[in-house]
Amino acid sequence: MVDILPLLLFAAVCVVLMLGFPVALSLAGTALAFAAGGVATGYFDMAYLQAFPNRLYGIMTNQTLIAVPLFVLMGVLLEKSKVAETLLDAMALLFGSMRGGLGISVVVVGMLLAASTGIVGATVVTMGLISLPTMLKRGYSPSLATGAICATGTLGQIIPPSIALVLLGDVLSSAYQQAQLNMGVFSPKTVSVGDLFVGAMIPGLLLVAAYIIYMAMVAWLKPSAAPAVSREQIQADRDVHEPIAVILLKGLVPPVLLIVSVLGSILSGAATPTEAAGVGAFGAALLALLQRQLNLKMLTEVVRSTTNVTAMVFLILIGASIFSLVFRGFGGEELIHHWFEQMPGGVVGAMIIVMLVMFLLGFILDFIEITFVVVPIVAPVLLMMGLDPVWLGIMMAINLQTSFLTPPFGFALFYLRGVAPASVPTSAIYKGVIPFILIQIGMLLALTIWPELATWLPSVVYGN
Repeated sequence: MVDILPLLLFAAVCVVLMLGFPVALSLAGTALAFAAGGVATGYFDMAYLQAFPNRLYGIMTNQTLIAVPLFVLMGVLLEKSKVAETLLDAMALLFGSMRGGLGISVVVVGMLLAASTGIVGATVVTMGLISLPTMLKRGYSPSLATGAICATGTLGQIIPPSIALVLLGDVLSSAYQQAQLNMGVFSPKTVSVGDLFVGAMIPGLLLVAAYIIYMAMVAWLKPSAAPAVSREQIQADRDVHEPIAVILLKGLVPPVLLIVSVLGSILSGAATPTEAAGVGAFGAALLALLQRQLNLKMLTEVVRSTTNVTAMVFLILIGASIFSLVFRGFGGEELIHHWFEQMPGGVVGAMIIVMLVMFLLGFILDFIEITFVVVPIVAPVLLMMGLDPVWLGIMMAINLQTSFLTPPFGFALFYLRGVAPASVPTSAIYKGVIPFILIQIGMLLALTIWPELATWLPSVVYGN
């Protein structure tokens, strides 16, 4: 009976979430209901819940989590300031005259937006609104166009500065400390958000390169699916009449400078990710001012959106903290550890099961819920089995990125379906993302074979 209780708790939370109740309240409410029943029957010790005030104080004083509202503010400012439109104009004029050029432009712009905003939904919706009509009008295959937009939109999960990596870094840092405590080892080595940012750069850039190669191959093998478009046509479509050099200067230089200032300050050691987030938010405000988009109405919308997202993240974190305490109180952590040790294949088998479960949960839960609920349960056990925390974090991020693309429940597909024209069938969106899903699975296999793709650069930058 005792061994079943943690599983019943987890299953009950999934059922409540699928019924549509708010995530934070579902986590906390279900856990407290189980705790009350456990106390009444003698299966739960209230001492676990008495540790919650300390947990809450730790959340309130966590310096790393300050980066969340700052990166959200940065992303929303860029979304509202039409930087994406100017950037797409510049890249379309640069690449559009070659076959597959518009598709390559979407990939590059999506990468820069991912590095600027770190918000998947915002990137997919923005690219769907400003690039999909042009691609369809100029003869691009609907499946290729929608697949490219969905795939590049999810790059916000892996390309720093990513909010997903900020949250994963904080959770993995706690998990690493817990794993060391459980093993009685006190190593000076730690894992930080900066480690994950640096570790994600090579896999993220490899994914972008693979997307571009795929677009070029489709354009070469099937020219009708990705035709060349003259610069005059692009200028007419986008209603752009300035010289190309001016458009490139206005479109490329500001966001690239912003990205370099944020990531460069982290890589050089001049700033922590939290401090770099402040630099990014200030830089995004300057860009909005230069674009003549910064006014009281826009600033009000930006602050309201940032507050809503930040409140949602922290409320989920509080609910997840209550859930994890109750789960641990019912012996869930020991049960998971026992299962992983007895699993065929050892650490490899355990990793496969964890990745599969996270992939499936990505159909019904956002990355925030998975990061706060699932990762604290499985990460300490996996780290105790000898896995590198940076490699584990990058694998989880790409796995969730793939989950958000996979039909029929991928979040990116829902985002694009909401803004795509009615003439684009849902089946075309599903068909278009399949090659990109295979590319991301290939990236996961490459990281499995060569973990150095994620661990080498952090070891060089930080000397770990």
